Amino acid sequence: MVGKKLDFSVNREEFLKMKKELDFFLENLRVSVKEKVDADVFLGGSFAKGTLTQSEEYDADIFVRFDWKYENLSELLEKILTDVVKKLKLEMKKMRGSRDYFRVYGESKLTFEVIPVVRIKRVQEARNVTDLSYFHVNYVRKNMNEKMKRELAVAKKFFKANGLYGAESYVHGFSGYGLECLIIYYKSFEKMLKELLKVKENERLIIDIKRFYKKKSDVLFELNESKLQSPIVLIDPTWKERNVLASLSRETFKKFQETAKEFLKGRSEKFFFFRPFDEKMMKKKARGKEYLHLALKTNRQEGDIAGTKMKKFSMLLEKIFGEYFEIGEKEFFYPGESNEAEFYLILKSKKEILKAGPPLDKKENVEQFKKANKRILKKDGAIYAKIKVDFSARELLQKWKNSREGQLKMSDMGISSLKIED
Repeated sequence: MVGKKLDFSVNREEFLKMKKELDFFLENLRVSVKEKVDADVFLGGSFAKGTLTQSEEYDADIFVRFDWKYENLSELLEKILTDVVKKLKLEMKKMRGSRDYFRVYGESKLTFEVIPVVRIKRVQEARNVTDLSYFHVNYVRKNMNEKMKRELAVAKKFFKANGLYGAESYVHGFSGYGLECLIIYYKSFEKMLKELLKVKENERLIIDIKRFYKKKSDVLFELNESKLQSPIVLIDPTWKERNVLASLSRETFKKFQETAKEFLKGRSEKFFFFRPFDEKMMKKKARGKEYLHLALKTNRQEGDIAGTKMKKFSMLLEKIFGEYFEIGEKEFFYPGESNEAEFYLILKSKKEILKAGPPLDKKENVEQFKKANKRILKKDGAIYAKIKVDFSARELLQKWKNSREGQLKMSDMGISSLKIED
């Protein structure tokens, strides 16, 4: 089993060094919180669960649980943190989200993510998904043994290295808590891969660890349709009305299955380490077709917001290209802490397309359509125009970018720059 051969857990010396730094920060934060508001501080994430995985940088999730009576949690926390950061000579950055949180930096590779939540007794009282974190930590602590923790470390390393990790909208991947629940359910990394490979295209796998529902069909009836779009519906063991993997997209899941299949063939360690994008290889694949490398830039806050804006814009570009070109392969890259992203595409001209016009009984509209288009045909009760694709994707993009429609779209989506790289 892979977990026995590879161990990506953090070594004890490094862990203790970070723990000392973390404890010092927590001590100061708790004192400041106690002086100003009715709230308590608890450590969440991988540090609290004992599931920390080797990395170049580490995040410690710290939750400040405010009493139910408070409303503007982010504002209250900002005032508290400002004093702590000043005292400890650290740096702080406000991060936008469904509820704003704060990233605190020191000189080491450990970053503190301080998140305001509501202190609740029951999951049903949650105002925001982050309010559930306390329950998630306790569930993982109780249900994950040391062997599972090693398996989880391997899983996290694999998913991060292959761009499959994170519930952010620009990734649409597997969340940390999602992976923890999957390892608790399947017991090992390798078994998880094999079982998830069995899920066929357009199928939906339902996992209900706590067996909240008598039948899997009950899940489809009880959960909101918006929570059932992911290829895996993983019922939150702490709250039966939530799908832990609701943000997982079909596209990311397909990429996961392709990667897992390749890994299981040879079990190479290369799958656990980041591999830079091979543009030369993609250019080779594009022989006889058109290759585009686009550089995107946004004026929105770096992180989830910037990444999401540029990912959505790349999807818009796909739609524009897709009308006239077949998209053979595409890669979107966003580093996570930047305002820039890269988008690579391989395209093949459709040569000719049919543009749908109005129904034949709309005579006035039909006449206007005829005047605007030279080559037309009638079928299925409507009129169509034959459009010859005698232009490149580069030319199409340049024309769209300079058009009023393109300028407005870019502005609305927060895209400040779109360049075609050579």
